[in-house]
Amino acid sequence: MRISGFTIARNAVKFYFPLKESILSILPLVDEFIVALGDSEDETEEVVRSLNSPKIRIFRRKWDERLFRGGEILRHETNFALSKCSGDWCFYLQADEVVHEEDLEKIRHYCEKYLEDERVEGFLFNYYHFWGDYNHYLPVHGWYQQEIRIVRNRIGIESYKDAQSFRLKGRKLRVVHIPVYIYHYGWVRPPEILVRKRAEQEEMHVGRGSVNRKELPEFFDYGPLGRIPEFKGTHPKVMEERIKAFNWSDKLNYSKEGKPRRKPFKHERFKCRFIDFLEKRIFRKPLFSYNNWKIIGVER
Repeated sequence: MRISGFTIARNAVKFYFPLKESILSILPLVDEFIVALGDSEDETEEVVRSLNSPKIRIFRRKWDERLFRGGEILRHETNFALSKCSGDWCFYLQADEVVHEEDLEKIRHYCEKYLEDERVEGFLFNYYHFWGDYNHYLPVHGWYQQEIRIVRNRIGIESYKDAQSFRLKGRKLRVVHIPVYIYHYGWVRPPEILVRKRAEQEEMHVGRGSVNRKELPEFFDYGPLGRIPEFKGTHPKVMEERIKAFNWSDKLNYSKEGKPRRKPFKHERFKCRFIDFLEKRIFRKPLFSYNNWKIIGVER
């Protein structure tokens, strides 16, 4: 059995992506790691090459800005990276996603267990979405709590929409839900960098030049973190140095008071907070949740 890891990356240093940590987190598990490296204005390539691993294969890519519509460029580049994978299973990590070292052997076990079961087209992971710093996260309605991150190779699976998920010839994949978390750090960045990153992301969905960068705020306002649940678990070891480098606490509001100077996110809206209350206190199960898969098995 062979497992391929793959990702896409562009300006990872400029926009504070934990790309190095992401790759390192599954490098012991995979037989190769494919990096579709977009044309960057920073040291992204140097960061990848500094890992000095024979498993890593870099493909330099020129991003076509004509595909900056609806996140199509992200899907296009992800499909390219997937096409270069040679493994039986392909493990996709976005550049802000990390896996805990305690889960690697568990993941390998599931890949081996279902290798010959062709009904299984992928594996569904759980998510920790961190917000503002490394001590707060969003286990709440409105933020996807699962996603497909391992897919079977050579059966025609492709990236879906803006590369969040995968499908096979337009239909949902048949997956096994495994008890493993992806640690998502996309919302843990210095507030001044997150403002610029969000502008770049907006242009990937609407088109280059669609954002008036002169009108951007100086900092992203994370809002009152006192209203956000605290994370009580442990982070992957590969994140230790990055967590030690955290230095923007003076720009965060750790109280429960205050209103963000921006449009509210889903977890801040009354509708989502009410549904979250119903899910946790009344029905004890997700309601109206995001679903892009068909679960055919659950591992405990």
